[in-house]
Amino acid sequence: MQLLEKFSIEPVNTSLYELAFLHESYSNENGIDECYERLEFLGDAVLEIAVSEFLYNMDSNLTEGELTSLRSNYVCKKALHVYSMELGLDQYIKLGAGQELTRREVDSIISDVFESFIGALYLDLGLDTVKEFLSKTVIPHIKNKDIFFCDYKSKLKQLCDQSGVDVVYELILEEGEPHDKTFGMAAVINGKNYGTGTGGSKKEAQQNAAKIALDNL
Repeated sequence: MQLLEKFSIEPVNTSLYELAFLHESYSNENGIDECYERLEFLGDAVLEIAVSEFLYNMDSNLTEGELTSLRSNYVCKKALHVYSMELGLDQYIKLGAGQELTRREVDSIISDVFESFIGALYLDLGLDTVKEFLSKTVIPHIKNKDIFFCDYKSKLKQLCDQSGVDVVYELILEEGEPHDKTFGMAAVINGKNYGTGTGGSKKEAQQNAAKIALDNL
């Protein structure tokens, strides 16, 4: 694998890295018992602890809340997608031949395989190797203070708390096929709709609604 050579990684168990890119559709189609999902689960936890440690050591003045917010920015789906595309991980993904996916689903898979690759790297060579790899791929984004995610919901709640009012999110739209739904949410403050947003999940729609509400306020 060219990627391993690029980062001077000498694998012990190459099958782990092959598994890291097997989508469920490919595994089902080819009678393979596993896909990348378990490695993704592990990689998610390893990435969080590695990024958390770096942020903790980076600035002793950061509070728990600030550390949590920063970490969310660098491990969110959008950030994972950027890391994955920068490394060209999308080129290694194996999908079932008859699998039809939406752009949103493809983007999600591209994000997933960054975590599954980290999971494979961790199982094969350990946490120190993972940290070394992240120091060349993720940490530069942290040092550059790149923004991937802004928690508009938390900002809106903080503003509402200061004003002594409550904000709730109401579902106003749900359409599309089960695998490709669009949701619409309204940010309602004291009974008044201050902003509506749409997204591929309720959480995404809530964030977009909160952003518009903040602009309106």
